Amino acid sequence: MGRWVRATVGALVAAIVTLPLTTSPATAALATVSATTPAVAASGPSVAIPTGPATPPALAAPAPAGVCPGHEAPSGPPAHEETVAVVPVAVPPLPVGGPRLGACGDVLPDGAAPPPAVSAVGWVVADLDSGTVLAAHDPHGRQRPASTLKILTTLVVRAQLDPDADVVVVPEDVQVDGSKAGIGPGGHYSVRQLLAGLLLNSGNDTAMALARTMGGVPATLQAMQARAEQLGALDTRPATPSGLDGPGMSSSAYDLAVLFRVALRDPLVRETLAAPTVPFPGFADRPGFALSNDDPLLHTYPGAFAGKTGFTDAARHTFVGAAERNGRRLVVAMVRGEQRPVRMVAQAGALLDYGFGMPATASVGTLVDSRPVEPRPAPAPVPSPVAIAPAPPAHPLLPWVAAAGVLAVLGVAGTGLVVVRRRRS
Repeated sequence: MGRWVRATVGALVAAIVTLPLTTSPATAALATVSATTPAVAASGPSVAIPTGPATPPALAAPAPAGVCPGHEAPSGPPAHEETVAVVPVAVPPLPVGGPRLGACGDVLPDGAAPPPAVSAVGWVVADLDSGTVLAAHDPHGRQRPASTLKILTTLVVRAQLDPDADVVVVPEDVQVDGSKAGIGPGGHYSVRQLLAGLLLNSGNDTAMALARTMGGVPATLQAMQARAEQLGALDTRPATPSGLDGPGMSSSAYDLAVLFRVALRDPLVRETLAAPTVPFPGFADRPGFALSNDDPLLHTYPGAFAGKTGFTDAARHTFVGAAERNGRRLVVAMVRGEQRPVRMVAQAGALLDYGFGMPATASVGTLVDSRPVEPRPAPAPVPSPVAIAPAPPAHPLLPWVAAAGVLAVLGVAGTGLVVVRRRRS
């Protein structure tokens, strides 16, 4: 009987081996992957592991746009106050106000006539009410703002101090370089009067008195920085409350236009900037006097109603101003200009004329009044799990193979029994 079982099993196995096995498409695909892809060695079946990174790398943040060569920080020569090296202000991923405003040269509407020749290395002309930028040149190029930064100081003062609050001047307030309004130690001034000295006479002494009243220069600079960032003036870093040069000081024509537009929404600021003169108190035994507005545009350009000048040796000439014509109000901002070939006020007037000559539909960007939401990198896609091919269908003769195996085992066992029995007999 053992010989019969062994013979039967051998015949069945031989028959199975000689039959062709069918291969499913999934099995063929898995075989192809296994042949070309390293597999993890294991005691069980091999699982193909795709080559390359398991997770695609995260998308890189967009390269900074609108950064002209060498314009991440104001150009030299530096002021003697800039003795500390400071990392430039971070450049936004996209130009604030629109992609066209990232250009380094002229930014003009399609079909516009060439702008007037001016000495300023950066300028902006925009609609004061809508914020539409009509034309510009290197609007985001960083330069030193000089006393036009006092517009930002004014915004912080108006947010923190009561205009009728009384301020007593101390000697430290007047120990400052540059232009002064004429305050004196022991003198009593309202915040409103100090603002007049700040804006009309560009008083660095009044800037220091106001900063001290707001908690000191560091606290004031911190508030100014926060306000600039809140308004979207991301090229701006204040180094002094007065606009005097200091480490890391920077702004741009675009930012100055943004700050001035917001400031002119305040009736007190607007009325102060439009006033030809303002009564100002004296101190000690010195009598009061009248502050005169030093804005040249106000006295020379028809329709002008606000302006602020600035100058340092390093910043050169800066200016921001506004004018109205036929119900339309425009703002102009200029940085790093010279008083040639004509005075800066004439150059500002030429840019305003250029803007008033454009149609109301002209636009190359927008003056924002809040910080834009910066684009975030797209999340990395989740990798798909490795596909494992299903097991191939069982061969139709598999049950017979199993049966044959059982028979073979039984046959071997039976042979053993026969042997035992033979030994026992």
